[in-house]
Amino acid sequence: MLDYRFIKENLEAVKKNIADRNMKADADAVVRLFDRKNELTTALQALQQQRNTNAQAMKGKLEADVRARLIDEGKKLKDDIASMEAELAAVEKELDVQGRRIPNMAHPEAPVGKEDKDNLEVKRVGEPTKFNFEPKDHVQLGQELDIIDFDSATKVSGTKFYYLKNEGVFLELGLIRYALDILQKRGFTPFITPDVAKEEILEGIGFNPRGSESNVYTVEGEGTCLVGTAEITLGGYYSGTIIPKEQLPLRLAGLSHCFRREAGAAGQFSKGLYRVHQFTKLEMFAYCLPEESEKLHEELRSVEEEIFTGLGLPFRVVDTCTGDLGAPAYRKWDLEAWMPG
Repeated sequence: MLDYRFIKENLEAVKKNIADRNMKADADAVVRLFDRKNELTTALQALQQQRNTNAQAMKGKLEADVRARLIDEGKKLKDDIASMEAELAAVEKELDVQGRRIPNMAHPEAPVGKEDKDNLEVKRVGEPTKFNFEPKDHVQLGQELDIIDFDSATKVSGTKFYYLKNEGVFLELGLIRYALDILQKRGFTPFITPDVAKEEILEGIGFNPRGSESNVYTVEGEGTCLVGTAEITLGGYYSGTIIPKEQLPLRLAGLSHCFRREAGAAGQFSKGLYRVHQFTKLEMFAYCLPEESEKLHEELRSVEEEIFTGLGLPFRVVDTCTGDLGAPAYRKWDLEAWMPG
């Protein structure tokens, strides 16, 4: 969430960033509400000071008419303060709502665009395999090898779920161990994180846990959510904690189940294991000083490239365009593996 004063002092840049990201947010409303909040806060403090002065004056010996006048003034001040506190609370609530709609600023080098076709390819590794036969996709292979079962999962859990079975189980566990071994050698601390997080943790990380556009499953009546990524639980691990800069950077690797509603069109029309409601993921996460963030981001990218290269997968690296970035993201590298079928 951007600082309100930053939004006020960089209003045109913030509005351009909203437009570049193809998002709906009202930066002017945030500035207006921020100014009104400051006005009300100052006025309220003045009224509270008058109330204190009035109360102090009431402690001495007073003529009856003077005391009556002070009592009337005190009652009016009490009413005025209550009214102003109510208005201030309403303004602060609306400011929070509008402020959370403002996306993070994008990296100045992030390509401007609306969707994934506008992402900029910056690197390509390997060449797609050329077959002398018609290759099968992962859905066909998984069913014929009896390692993935979509039909039974649909019967039990609904669409866009799956069972892994037989060698598919060991394949996933082997891939997890393969990646964990690389990350541990790179100085990452391994975690298996909870699959549930409090709503305030999601909001603190920059995720929206509510509303029809949210990709998050909420736990009704509990104030908690199923996590869509271990980024949430790793980010919340040090919430409310001051980390001495001498201990930075901290590199964490979190393994978790991930749950996503995938309510949009992309999720609706995807096939097989793409954009499912539940999957297992190993997440890289780093705490660092702001001036080290780009260097650490490049390091994370290099680790991911090492993992892909070690598996012999042809892939490309893309610089994600502004319209395809999530609201909290500053910059994002995507590695896209080539797969047949």
